[in-house]
Amino acid sequence: MRRLVLLAGLLGLMLAYPAIAEAQIVAKVNLSSQRMDVYVDGAPRYSWPVSTARAGYRTPTGTFRPTAVVRYHRSTIYSGSPMPYSIFFLRGYAIHGSYEVKYLGRPASHGCIRLAPSNAAALYSLVQQHGAGNTVIKISY
Repeated sequence: MRRLVLLAGLLGLMLAYPAIAEAQIVAKVNLSSQRMDVYVDGAPRYSWPVSTARAGYRTPTGTFRPTAVVRYHRSTIYSGSPMPYSIFFLRGYAIHGSYEVKYLGRPASHGCIRLAPSNAAALYSLVQQHGAGNTVIKISY
């Protein structure tokens, strides 16, 4: 009986291995430099300017996983502002595209992490391709 349980466990691990081997996406956001560096399996893939929380607001720090991935979202709080390629990671906080590209590289948001729409689309595509479960968002100073 013990051998059967052991064999079943090993078979389960073998079947799960392809999921474990999926690419790991890591998006590192540095609030001090207002930049996001994206890594795939530890190799640098992208480095982009972002806008995070301006004075009076905050962008949460810590390590997160996506909770929802939405191709085209409109803010329910800020007058229906467009949030293309949204990757939500904590309650209403998301990484998303912004058409206010002139502000990228400096704090300008209500707390979300803004990217140029084409960069948000590239990150969104990576997350869709490899899965939200294989994506980590690290936000620090």
